[in-house]
Amino acid sequence: MSSTTDTASILAANRRGIILMSAAMSVFIVNDMLMKIAAETLPASQAIGIRGMMSATWILIVVLSVAPARELRWVVEPHILVRSTFDIVGSFAYLLALFHLPIATATAINTATPIFLTIMAVFFLRESVGWRRWSAVAAGFAGVLLVVRPTAEGLNWWALLVLAATGVLAFRDIFTRRIPTGVPSIVISLSNALWVGMAGCVLAPFDDWRAMAWRDWLILGSASLFLAIGYHWVIVAMRSGEASVIGAFRYSGLLWAVVIGWVVWNQVPDGLTWAGIALIVGAGLYIVHRERVRARQRA
Repeated sequence: MSSTTDTASILAANRRGIILMSAAMSVFIVNDMLMKIAAETLPASQAIGIRGMMSATWILIVVLSVAPARELRWVVEPHILVRSTFDIVGSFAYLLALFHLPIATATAINTATPIFLTIMAVFFLRESVGWRRWSAVAAGFAGVLLVVRPTAEGLNWWALLVLAATGVLAFRDIFTRRIPTGVPSIVISLSNALWVGMAGCVLAPFDDWRAMAWRDWLILGSASLFLAIGYHWVIVAMRSGEASVIGAFRYSGLLWAVVIGWVVWNQVPDGLTWAGIALIVGAGLYIVHRERVRARQRA
């Protein structure tokens, strides 16, 4: 009887996590859309800085309402500062490239995160990876090449910048394991938003700071709120059930990116890009599947 109850509980937790993860991906893509629109009239560093500080304000309100104020001391914990440095580099690189690429293309390349995590797990966590997962990694990178599509005339440097940003952010996720377990997840999210925002504000005066109209404030304020909500939903989702099952639904963001790119900018991926997306998603899902199988074998 208890086994049946446990199974039902896990399924319910997984459903909740899947719903939250899918919702989080939708708000993240809306955030990307708003930032791409904001960059049409504002310098990148100014848009990133103001959005980050606004997002940090939303998250700070939540932190102070659910945790003692003393938990804020973790914002300057050395491991969190190192993680935040990777987040600053990765976020700036991704958003800068996003401003010059179709949103579906940038999102497709960014979904290569499980592929990078597999490679980094070998070198930094000393994990053993079998030929099946290495084959999936190779297929995933083949998909990335179809999306990036290097030609004799030259490389798409913005697409390569997204790829580099994906690698940096994957290493950030690997480094997260070094953060003390006593640090609340919401404080890590606060640190992300705060340090990225501060970096943007520091760089903005050197990047032609401009006066902002009410429309700019509305766009960045909305983007910051979507970003803060997405951070929270991802954290709750990943703590709800089986991480391997819920994490796979990060790919739902691709659907939103394609729809938004089509509706807002009339951008539709061509055949080769769709083929690349299929390879990237397929490889990532297989890697997640193999990790789940390995977890069951260890158990």
